[in-house]
Amino acid sequence: MNQPSVSLIRAQSYDRTLLRQSLETLLQPLGGMTAFVKPGDRVLLKPNLLTGARPGKECVTRPELVYCVAQMVQEAGGQPFLGDGPAFGSAQGVAKANGYLPVLAGLNLPIVDFHGKRYQTVSDEFNHLLLCKEAMDADVVINLPKVKSHVQLTMTLGVKNLFGCVPGKMKAWWHLEAGKDRDRFGTMLVETARAINPNLTILDGIIGHEGNGPSGGEPRRLNLLAASTNVFALDRAVLDILTVDPATVPTLVASQRLGLCPATSAIHFPHLRPEDLQVNDWQLPGTLVPIDFGLPRILRSTFKHLYIRFIKEPIQAYANR
Repeated sequence: MNQPSVSLIRAQSYDRTLLRQSLETLLQPLGGMTAFVKPGDRVLLKPNLLTGARPGKECVTRPELVYCVAQMVQEAGGQPFLGDGPAFGSAQGVAKANGYLPVLAGLNLPIVDFHGKRYQTVSDEFNHLLLCKEAMDADVVINLPKVKSHVQLTMTLGVKNLFGCVPGKMKAWWHLEAGKDRDRFGTMLVETARAINPNLTILDGIIGHEGNGPSGGEPRRLNLLAASTNVFALDRAVLDILTVDPATVPTLVASQRLGLCPATSAIHFPHLRPEDLQVNDWQLPGTLVPIDFGLPRILRSTFKHLYIRFIKEPIQAYANR
């Protein structure tokens, strides 16, 4: 494994002029945006568009960050589009509820809902995992997660954000199929991230969301931006900043077990190091809740029937032909 770099800087404002300057500084050690985007590239911007229910509570990636990144992509000659697959609602609806549309006005940035499916074998264990065609067909993927606590997974950072590339209703199935085992669910998320293989991850940590996240907590100012070509290294560095034990985060446990996540000592930090940004009182969820949603038996039965009829049997037929 080549030594990964994680760029960490302090950033205190979502003002677009100041934020653009911060992003230029953040990406400079990685080669700037032109190191990732070439003229004509179709570039997926994958923010965290979790919900439109709590605008102002920092449950989603800030639209100002998406604006600045999209602008930088366009200046490099790329063709950006914003995409996500919220479990509830649409990407367009969640973006609108969180103030995206006026911020993005003038960029002509398409907002795509991830409903299309593509069969993608990511491992022997998860050979029936369906990922959206829009993400898999993009020339460049820029992952734009938010720093948040998570009542099921302890933390949601760069790796978990890529679960949004699983088409909407299939997320509910995976919570049922793998949700009884936190380690297995974490492995599924890591295999999803490995299959999508984002070219660049830029993490929104100017204001995070702590406590009973990903949506039931409260905003927390961190004054942090992070970027890396290695999403696993980035997540590791952010846990060090927040002094969160990696053993409590299933995605970190799985990425370490699979040899994808380097030790902090093996990461190059061209700007600040995690200890320079240390937060000692980040609030984790009070109590972790089951990943499998605790759905009623009739809904479980319905998901199982639909899964077997429309997903498992067609994929088995495809594999055996």
